Amino acid sequence: MADGTTHFSRRNLLFAGGAVAAGLTAGGLSWALGAGADEQDDAGPVAAGPMAGAFDMRTGAQLLAPTPLFNATGPQSFAFDDTNGQVYVLQTVEGGIRLDGEEDPLDSGDRKTSGDMCLTRLSSSGKTLGHMYLRGFGHGISCGVEPTGQRTYIWVEGRADAESGYGRTVVRVPFKDGSVLDSSDESVRHFDPVPGSTDVSPALDLPGGRVLVSHEEDGVHRFSVYGTADFLEGRFDAAQTLRAGVQVKQEEWFQGCALYGDHVYVLTGGPYTGKSGDNPRKSGGNTYVSAIDVRTGKAQGRHHVTVAPDLVYREPEGIAVSMAGGRPALCIGFSVKAQDRRELALYRFTA
Repeated sequence: MADGTTHFSRRNLLFAGGAVAAGLTAGGLSWALGAGADEQDDAGPVAAGPMAGAFDMRTGAQLLAPTPLFNATGPQSFAFDDTNGQVYVLQTVEGGIRLDGEEDPLDSGDRKTSGDMCLTRLSSSGKTLGHMYLRGFGHGISCGVEPTGQRTYIWVEGRADAESGYGRTVVRVPFKDGSVLDSSDESVRHFDPVPGSTDVSPALDLPGGRVLVSHEEDGVHRFSVYGTADFLEGRFDAAQTLRAGVQVKQEEWFQGCALYGDHVYVLTGGPYTGKSGDNPRKSGGNTYVSAIDVRTGKAQGRHHVTVAPDLVYREPEGIAVSMAGGRPALCIGFSVKAQDRRELALYRFTA
């Protein structure tokens, strides 16, 4: 959410180190792309077209009308539990509430810096089915949902940086309605696949049995792909590691990522500005979905998303793949303004 704090400037800087060349790591061993690939990467992101990876971005349709979440703040990311027909949505905790163990209510700025998040569970029609608070975890740029028997596990960032409020590790915790969970709780297991990295956030590819970790390392924004079983066993030899800058422009705001099939999908953009601003409504917005091939590290499609131009505010917030009905759909979330809160709207794009 664009709020005038330093949090968004950090997103903006994520791509600064990787805006020219693409790097790829296979099986934990670094290797260089061929000359032809280097020449393409130096040319910058590929031209916008109808396809982003496997998805036709002309097929946009509303999946969920603007829907309130448990807190009044805007959504940050979402993920699907297609087994149970549910959507889980992360947002920062709103100001003015007091959680268990707190002496006084905290304002929204303190919540963001502390990495305090609210997780809302929605039905496919947008009805609130439950919530929990994740205190000290992060900002919620992306997340994953793993239904397992009677439990549903949430994959999120953890151990929020004390200055930025963004996570430094990956955690997998069970959803427990109405609970307040601290990142420092002894029940929380932290995975640290790239020690020393910052702005860490995970996403899941359930059909492919893979974990995607977005992270910044040495000033470069990277995406690393792991087998889920290996990841849970603490084996962090990435199958692939990609630089974001092969496809995304340096000045763009990172708003989430997803992994499906042969591609990492990256969402960027900001809210509408006034007529004299750099992103007025008449421009169609600055939301883009870009795809990177995990096998080669090359750009594989980039699309200017102009769906739902009349949404009030319309800030892109989160990207995920749904497999409902057995057909994959790439879904984009928008934060929209209601009278006294922000709400989530979802749009889907099919292959």
